[in-house]
Amino acid sequence: MLEQAQRVLKDIFGYDSFRGRQGAIIECVAKGGDALVLMPTGGGKSLCFQVPALLRPGLAVVVSPLIALMEDQVATLDELGVAAASLNSTLSAEQQRELAGRIRRGEVKMLYLAPERLVQQRMLDFLRTLDIALFAIDEAHCVSQWGHDFRPEYLQLGQLAELFPHVPRIALTATADMRTREEIVTRLHLQNAERFLSSFDRPNIFYRIVPKEQPRKQLLAFLGERRGNAGIVYCLSRKKVDDVAAYLCDQGFPALPYHAGLPAETRASNQRRFLNEEGLIMVATIAFGMGIDKPNVRFVAHLDLPKSLEAYYQETGRAGRDGLPADAWMAYGLQDMVMLKQMLQNSEGDERHKRIEQHKLDAMLALCEETRCRRQILLNYFDEELPQPCGHCDNCIDGVQTWDATEPARQALSAVYRTGQRYGVGHLVDVLLGRDNEKVRSFGHEKLAVYGVGKARSESEWRSLFRQLVARGLADIDLEGYGGLRLSDSCRPLLRGEVSLELRRDLKPQTTSKGSSSGGSPASQLVRGDEREQWEALRALRRKLAEEHGVPPYVIFPDSTLLEMLRSQPSSLSEMAQVSGVGARKLERYGEAFLEVLGGAAEAPPQVTDLRHELTSLARAGMTPAQIAGQLNCSEKNVYSMLAEAIGRHQLSLEQALDLPEDLLAEVQDAFLDGEGELPPVSAIAEQFGSRVPEGVLYCVRAALAAEFEM
Repeated sequence: MLEQAQRVLKDIFGYDSFRGRQGAIIECVAKGGDALVLMPTGGGKSLCFQVPALLRPGLAVVVSPLIALMEDQVATLDELGVAAASLNSTLSAEQQRELAGRIRRGEVKMLYLAPERLVQQRMLDFLRTLDIALFAIDEAHCVSQWGHDFRPEYLQLGQLAELFPHVPRIALTATADMRTREEIVTRLHLQNAERFLSSFDRPNIFYRIVPKEQPRKQLLAFLGERRGNAGIVYCLSRKKVDDVAAYLCDQGFPALPYHAGLPAETRASNQRRFLNEEGLIMVATIAFGMGIDKPNVRFVAHLDLPKSLEAYYQETGRAGRDGLPADAWMAYGLQDMVMLKQMLQNSEGDERHKRIEQHKLDAMLALCEETRCRRQILLNYFDEELPQPCGHCDNCIDGVQTWDATEPARQALSAVYRTGQRYGVGHLVDVLLGRDNEKVRSFGHEKLAVYGVGKARSESEWRSLFRQLVARGLADIDLEGYGGLRLSDSCRPLLRGEVSLELRRDLKPQTTSKGSSSGGSPASQLVRGDEREQWEALRALRRKLAEEHGVPPYVIFPDSTLLEMLRSQPSSLSEMAQVSGVGARKLERYGEAFLEVLGGAAEAPPQVTDLRHELTSLARAGMTPAQIAGQLNCSEKNVYSMLAEAIGRHQLSLEQALDLPEDLLAEVQDAFLDGEGELPPVSAIAEQFGSRVPEGVLYCVRAALAAEFEM
């Protein structure tokens, strides 16, 4: 069985060998056994059910929670020559009938369904008339009522065990702690399933957490080293998502917003663009995440603290699914704790549930203030031991300086106590620094013994100290008292002088090693300078083929396959067949074209193709011609000329290219349409508008009208 599986792996998927537990899982399911698979994002979960599906007779049914995820996998399988289809709400009744006919005739090998569709009686009756190869339940953690991805329809999937007793079932997830695993087993009736628990470690991800100082500037410094790479920036609120996306566009980064408050079509369009285009940044709330199969997300940045280590692991895990270097970067501050604690207090749920959530938040804070290897702490949370520090996180690379904070901590706690345990950090720092302002005087706090005792330290040092006191549970945030600090019982031994306290020293950006504290890391650059031109030529060809086939670029080949082509330089189809990720179908379809680029005979100059593609991406992201000119380092005149060309080729709409007032646009259009016959040249009407309308705008409007007439 394993021999056959390896043949399928090589011939169809283009890989030489299975990774980790894949081989054992595939053998188990192909032989008819049930399996529970816990594998980290990017670990190759899809192959665990796709290969057995191709080895077993009949139709494989895959349960997936999101249409975007289904369509993505169907497109990928289609490119590999596997007959796959998804049955979802986007299909008309006629299309659904046609698909049912194809399934009955045995023309479909893999069918993707949403859980709510599968559990409908009509659907179950239909499936019972067919020969079913297996059921794969993807994102199985959605069955857990504890998780934020809970989907009630998943609870009904347990009936598959009774209705199809001889059909193997495989449940897969990337994030499930012990309790969630037991819940999956119980609710999906997988008591007899073999369990395959892979390591949670994602060794290609570099973790860095920095204290918030000027978060937007810190984010810009981080992104500056990663221009042209795709990434996700997570924020807590919808408003912040909109503001940060607009800010990044203003700063020359193509960014799109995504949150539950946007119209469904905008969300769908932004998600589609993120998957299909290269180098876009998605600024999002946690509404964006599950089912994002894009393998070349090079970074995930958090501008706010996630509420648990599960959420942090899941969100950072969307980076580097192709196994290439990726970054997980986060800036966090005391205000994040205040906001999350308030959200927790105001949330629904009983006290027990809130207590569990509070423990999860405490574990998240502990990771931020940790002085040891971050990966060891993260894996330890998931009951996995990493014997040695990883050497691939900020604490390991930079080293962590600690200092004896016993006396300053007592002064800080004393300031909390003597001011009445009701003030926020800003006011407490003012008191410790001896600042003479109205608020301090109005409360008489300039008369306190602690007034001015902390002048030897800077404001940022005091803020860091208060943040760490809260993270260690020595002080607490009084939510009923509008976020003021109060003492915790656990601070008494420190105040009585019975214990000492070591805290981490926040490094200033210029003193960190390995790049800036904003996040220099090995993931900043995938290719060397001398490889850049050929790398961009390979990407340009991939993009062209993707547009022709109507699929995301990574469906043609992921970055890891392109990188192997670049490094191994195959010069024949037989050598190309040895590149990981090049199966028989793709070799036949694309092998010659990529060999041509590697041989140096690319059709179009790649840098020009790339410049034009980047220009359309930036325009679609809402950037003005002036901003695009700054980003691409060329003249505005050049930008207008390329915009007009893109409009003429129907690659951009006029609205995407320009932001003109409606009445002025109408006036310009009328000027072109005044005469009879052909559109006049720009020079014939330019005088009419003088300095009111740049000449480049006129070229764009004329191109849009000409494109309309062609149609």
